[in-house]
Amino acid sequence: MIIKPFRGIRPPKELVEAVSSRPYDVLNSDEARTEARDNGKSLYHIIKPEIDFPAGTDEHDPKVYDRAVANFKAFRTNKWLVQDEKELYYIYAQTMNGKTQYGLVLCAHVDDYLAGRIRKHELTRRDKEEDRMKHVRINNANIEPVFFACPDNDTLNAIVAKYTCRTPEYDFVAPPEHFRHTFWIVDNDTDIQQITDCFAAIPSLYIADGHHRSAAAALVGAEKAQQNPHHRGDEEYNYFMAVCFTAGQLTIIDYNRVVKDLNGLSDDAFLQALTKNFTVEPKGSEIFKPARLHQFSLYLNGNWYALTAKEGAYDDSDPIGGLDVTVSSNLILNEILGIKDLRSDKRVDFVGGIRGLSELKRRVDSGEMKAALALFPVSMQQIIRIADAGLIMPPKTTWFEPKLRSGLVIHSLEE
Repeated sequence: MIIKPFRGIRPPKELVEAVSSRPYDVLNSDEARTEARDNGKSLYHIIKPEIDFPAGTDEHDPKVYDRAVANFKAFRTNKWLVQDEKELYYIYAQTMNGKTQYGLVLCAHVDDYLAGRIRKHELTRRDKEEDRMKHVRINNANIEPVFFACPDNDTLNAIVAKYTCRTPEYDFVAPPEHFRHTFWIVDNDTDIQQITDCFAAIPSLYIADGHHRSAAAALVGAEKAQQNPHHRGDEEYNYFMAVCFTAGQLTIIDYNRVVKDLNGLSDDAFLQALTKNFTVEPKGSEIFKPARLHQFSLYLNGNWYALTAKEGAYDDSDPIGGLDVTVSSNLILNEILGIKDLRSDKRVDFVGGIRGLSELKRRVDSGEMKAALALFPVSMQQIIRIADAGLIMPPKTTWFEPKLRSGLVIHSLEE
């Protein structure tokens, strides 16, 4: 893999909490407007600049993109964002529920993405790619990082340990999740070179979160290469910013489903239909969470049930077929409920596990939904297996948490 350090654009220590924000795609415009209220330094003014216009303004209006550029320039003029003097790597730690994961902030090469050495496991939508491409193109910067995973590596772990025992550059707890974010600067030239050399021996990196940002950054880089008659391949636009965590550290949370109806079946008929491919075990009114692969949790009419897929109902030799999201989609949503397209069917909705199984219960008890299905989380090993095979996961399969905080560092595409 080709990676490099970069001259990060960062907030001064005393401003990092005011500047940093949640990622652009985890909240809507109204939520961003509320979070940024009375805070002119919030990164939302750059990544969700529609908040500077009246509510209801189209976030894809050209004037909104132009405002992002003006705000980015103003942040630098006001010294709310300041560029480092030399090319550096950075270490970014996130702590959630007492567990800390450590990532290296680096620049990956566009060619590695285009050649498939940076591997993906999700499909991207062209409209979302184009939105992020415009944002990268007009700001000439990667404002927000991509979330990568790499194989576990003792050398990288040792370098990270060396720096993380020092006083961090940033250390704060951010609302609304109240996760801790800690940040160090890798400034020793020998360590910088060792990180670069270490990644050169790694055959593949894996996109954990941020498929649209990855695609957009790579496509803008390819555009700039085509437009430059003197293109060399080492210009800054050939690189995009990512935070890379070793795979063993990462937490993947369940991504659950709620359905509006039972496709004309009574509760009893639905439960009976499930027995074809599942062992159905009543669990009472207390929340029941799946404990292993191929076990599911069903909430229906005030009661929880354990659904355990029967032998022969799934194929663990098939990277996609062995996924619980595939098992539940094929044998429950499709075969029994007639929900065939998870991307478009309005009878199904998705709930990230960070909200807890109590959110599933709430949505069913409210009458909004008829039933809920909780899944055991996919593993990083399953993701790597699928990505290595060049396959794509079904929609709404993975939910990584915590999300990367935006605004800790920005990568400029300018030389």
